[in-house]
Amino acid sequence: MSRQVFVSGVGMIPFAKPGASASYDQMGADAGRMALQDAGIGFEDVEQAYVGYVYGDSTSGQKAVYQIGMSGIPVVNVNNNCSTGSTALFLARQAIAGGAADCVLVLGFEQMSPGALGSVFKDRPSPFDAFDAVTDKLVGMPQLPLALRYFGGAGLAHMQKYGTPLESFAKIRAKASRHAANNPLALFRQVVTAEDVLNSTMLWPGVMTKLMACPPTCGAAAAVLVSEKFARERGLNAGVFIAGQAMTTDKPGTFESGDMMRLVGYDMSKEAAAKVYAQAGIGPDQLDVVELHDCFAHNELITYEALGLCPEGGAEKFIADGDNTYGGKVVTNPSGGLLSKGHPLGATGLAQCFELTHQLRGTAGDRQVQGARVALQHNLGLGGACVVTMYQAA
Repeated sequence: MSRQVFVSGVGMIPFAKPGASASYDQMGADAGRMALQDAGIGFEDVEQAYVGYVYGDSTSGQKAVYQIGMSGIPVVNVNNNCSTGSTALFLARQAIAGGAADCVLVLGFEQMSPGALGSVFKDRPSPFDAFDAVTDKLVGMPQLPLALRYFGGAGLAHMQKYGTPLESFAKIRAKASRHAANNPLALFRQVVTAEDVLNSTMLWPGVMTKLMACPPTCGAAAAVLVSEKFARERGLNAGVFIAGQAMTTDKPGTFESGDMMRLVGYDMSKEAAAKVYAQAGIGPDQLDVVELHDCFAHNELITYEALGLCPEGGAEKFIADGDNTYGGKVVTNPSGGLLSKGHPLGATGLAQCFELTHQLRGTAGDRQVQGARVALQHNLGLGGACVVTMYQAA
């Protein structure tokens, strides 16, 4: 019998450019301590820890956790590309829901290098070989970095299918900057206009400018998940619980459809969201706030449709009507998202959890979504995995 799982504590450090942060273990330890302090418990209360990172040696999780405490608990290291942080969250929720633990620390961090993402291990098959083969066939552009090819190609597919203008992607990036201006933990807090975005360096003519891509970022975030029994016995904050959660991976259609949007996870996102809506008995029209995976403005746009925030082909109107921001239908990425807040891969999913927990607590300050009661988190990693989580105010 599944038990209800509560987010009792969250922590996050300010995100920084590569070279401007502390080491991964220090960042992780700092975020973990913040989450424990927010929950009002000590490390001795933690029964398990799940630690996510992408770029780091094995057992880097222990290196960070040991700075918080060394109690001999299980520490599980998690790597699932850009969905790493939410994958760790998924595992921690399962441990509590299934009765294996009552108090779990979830930690994510990343110490990144400047420049575009690339393969680290050159002497073995890449997990992206099949993705590259499809992308070569559909869009070419082998001179571009892999992530830019994938998501730029997905945006181009949406433009060709629905007539979506480049300006729609620019409006998403401008919206992100306005939201991030109210987030002291975001990397980029300068407000830019859609015109500024369109006039920035063109990375792929007619498809993407520099400001439409998220920057490499260093940072850490954490959460403490507890059972209802543990929260009640300790008198902990039980104001936010996980109402539904699902993880999906690729199916044959990812590669066989001949569709770049499906190659970058549209199907995974749609299926995970559908499962979560069914679990919670809450539909997309009832959401107050969403943190979704905007690694590129293009992915935010297609994800609106995958999550059911608007009809397929309706993203351009959704954006033009302001339904993705304050005063519209659902506030998306009030934190500034990956585009402005930054994207330290292992920390991203937990930074989303941090934001949504504060939104549902009513403690998000100047970026507070008034009356927020239901929140959705979407975290995507190519290769691939997608985690969608619904939070609800108790």
